[in-house]
Formats: sequence, C-alpha cells, structure tokens
Amino acid sequence: MNRRHLPSLSSMQCFEASARHLSFTRAAEELSLTQSAVSKQVAQLEAALEHKLFRRVRKRLQLTPEGSLYLTEARKILAQVEMSTRYMLSYGGESEVLNVTTLPTFGARWLIPRLNGFRYSHPGIYLNITNRVEPFDMEKERVDVAFFYGHGAWPKTECVKILDEEVVPVCSPSIAPQTPFDDPLQLTQLVLLQSATRPEAWHDWFEAQGHYTEHSYHGPRFDTFYMAIRAAQAGCGVALIPRFLVTEELEERKLIIPWHFSLKSRDAYYMACPENMGEVTKVKSFMEWITARIDG
Repeated sequence: MNRRHLPSLSSMQCFEASARHLSFTRAAEELSLTQSAVSKQVAQLEAALEHKLFRRVRKRLQLTPEGSLYLTEARKILAQVEMSTRYMLSYGGESEVLNVTTLPTFGARWLIPRLNGFRYSHPGIYLNITNRVEPFDMEKERVDVAFFYGHGAWPKTECVKILDEEVVPVCSPSIAPQTPFDDPLQLTQLVLLQSATRPEAWHDWFEAQGHYTEHSYHGPRFDTFYMAIRAAQAGCGVALIPRFLVTEELEERKLIIPWHFSLKSRDAYYMACPENMGEVTKVKSFMEWITARIDG
C-alpha cells in the first residue's frame, strides 16, 4: 500500500473512541468534534480498509468482527504514538523517562523492593517499567535497561551480573506427605507444576540426583513463576522455583520444601543496557543504584 493512502491518526482516534463508547455522538464529545466529523472519519477509515467496522443494531453501534480485530491494532498504534511523543517531550530536558524491562516475577519480587527511594534521590528520572519474557532488540525497542536471565551475553549491550540462582521444589503444607519422602521420585505422587520458560526444569532437577521419570514434562504449565507459586500455594501441586522468589512464603510456612535438594542453575540474572548508553546519566544513575543494592 502506498503510504499516501494509509489511514490517518485522526481517523484511528475517531474509530477507537467510537468503538469504546459505541456511539459517534459520545466520541465526538470526547474529541471536541462534531458527530458528522467523527462519522466521516470512520467512513474514510472503512474505505481505506475496505471493510465495515461498525453496524447499526436498533439504532446502536456494534463492532463487526473486522472492527474488533482492527480495534486491537489501532490501540497498539495509538499507544505507541503516545509513548513516543511522551518520550520526545521528556528527551534532553530536566526530566527524562528511563525505560526498563524486567522478567515478571523477578521484577515484582526482587527489583521493585530495591526501587524504594530512587525517586527521591533522582527526581528528574521517571521510571517506565514493563514486563518482557521473549527476546528483543534493546536498541530498536528503545529500552534503556533490561533485566534478563541467561548466560550474560546480549549483542551490543553491557551486562552486569545480578545474582545466581538455585531452584527448589515447593508445595502447600496441605498436600505435603505425613511422613518425609524417601527419594525424590516420590514427588511424582503430587502434580508437577511446569514453567513455560523452563520446560527442562524438572528433568534437570531429577537428573542431577541420578533419577529419571517420564513425569518430568507432565503437569499444568504456567507462563510466569508468580502463577506457579500461586498454584503451589493453592495446593495444585509442587513447583520448581528459584529460592529467592519464595523466601517470604517459606518463612511464613505458606509453602514448604518437600524434598531438600536445590539445583544451582547454569545461568544467572543480569542487568543490561545498550553499549552506547552506558555513560548516559539516567542509565548510569539507575544501574549504579541497583548495583549498590544487589546484596540487599
């Protein structure tokens, strides 16, 4: 498609507001436009897409299947435009946005407690923190600092090791056996909760003790450690979790370790920034702040 024929941001804004309110009139009020102007923008968008986005049912708007599909894409585009605009408004000024990505459970359990006080010490830096699990290009995604789990190698970045990891099995006391297990294979009597990002975890844990079981890959699979922790607490089974992520639950006896063998992971947690950003004040200040609190 020729770029001259791409839909305008105005038409997307009118469409998004109309879809949210299911009313051209209310969308017009929000956008400070006339109802006919909003209707015309949506009609132009439909013409450009060659699909109807709305239909009228008893004098009310309803999204068509094509409209629902495009709404998701339009919101992504509008959100990106807003974020990019905010970024440029803050760029080079007294206040700057620092874009940080982190693994979900690591961010919630380890990173966030260490951010306490950062705002007061660095009032000109505004943190924008998001979760990322899949690999990405820091430069293209305009990420200033990223926390990740791996070998410590990330192309075109500077990496700082945060901490090593050892994983332990945890479960609710309510499903723990009355008498201690005699060997780790007895854990297969419980449901083995799986991690989507660590599909080999149970296999490696059993293998490190000289055991093999066909159950290593069987069980409910969860996207994040946080979900697996909650499932273990609820009595859904036994989860293999990095010890530092369940310190609180273990201390409060919300979770217990049914078999005391911890496996040290080959990989570790790292903090990274693009290699051309290491001396940028906002990046340097944040990384120094975190580095000073690694053992805290």
